Amino acid sequence: MLLELAIGDAYGAGFEYAADRIVRERNSGDIYIQHPRHAITPGCYTDDTQMSIAIAEAIADGDQWTSEALAERFVTAFRRDPREGYASRFHAFLLEVDDAADFVARIRPDSAKSGAAMRASPIGVFASTDEVIQRATLQARITHDTPGGIDSAIAAALSTHYFIHEHGPKSELAAFIAARVPGPWELAWKGKVGAEGVDSVRAAITAVIAHSSMSDLLRACIAYTGDVDTVATIALAAGAHCTEIAQDLPASLYDGLENGPFGRDFLRDLDLRLMGRAA
Repeated sequence: MLLELAIGDAYGAGFEYAADRIVRERNSGDIYIQHPRHAITPGCYTDDTQMSIAIAEAIADGDQWTSEALAERFVTAFRRDPREGYASRFHAFLLEVDDAADFVARIRPDSAKSGAAMRASPIGVFASTDEVIQRATLQARITHDTPGGIDSAIAAALSTHYFIHEHGPKSELAAFIAARVPGPWELAWKGKVGAEGVDSVRAAITAVIAHSSMSDLLRACIAYTGDVDTVATIALAAGAHCTEIAQDLPASLYDGLENGPFGRDFLRDLDLRLMGRAA
């Protein structure tokens, strides 16, 4: 899951809000590209993956599921590996806060954007659907304590949970989510994806249901245009555990993914520890 979501994030980073022409011409699905405006090196992931790592480490290590414990993970993940990709104000906030207590005290969790959803996929490992919902809700409220922020995070977590624990065919994914969290999840997404969390998750769900290979799924996420790295992050995390989706991402995307201290090999090891919690 973590390796695939990082590939989706890193591949999508080259296309995030890029011109439609660039998406049409360069969305080949087999090579990372340089974004026309951003300085992120091709093959490097963004905040979507870094915050997913923070959540995954908290789960793998059996942390207490509290606002302050998770905030500590967010701060630690950023401080040990500072990187671009965060929203400018949140990036500045992470540079300024002293510690987890300061984070919780100073954060203004009034956003309905996709920040809580983009990091929620690892929560799907828990066997209890109720526990997935409770954990996704708590982590969302730290930074995105709004109906859209919370509901989109729950929906993203349930997307991986649905496949990891074999709740049914992918054609019924949206109905499964709609029965448990408010939102237009059964309404297929069309067009450009905006910054709202509900939009990103709806687009990801639509793409997962419509495609039967990871390579097609990745290209479809990018073809929406807009906030495509978040869509690909959420969709590929879910698709990685779907038996109806061929795991055919090209070797060039695995090999081209960054492999520093928190890169490809680190993600593989953390993924094994995370999936150990899927009982």
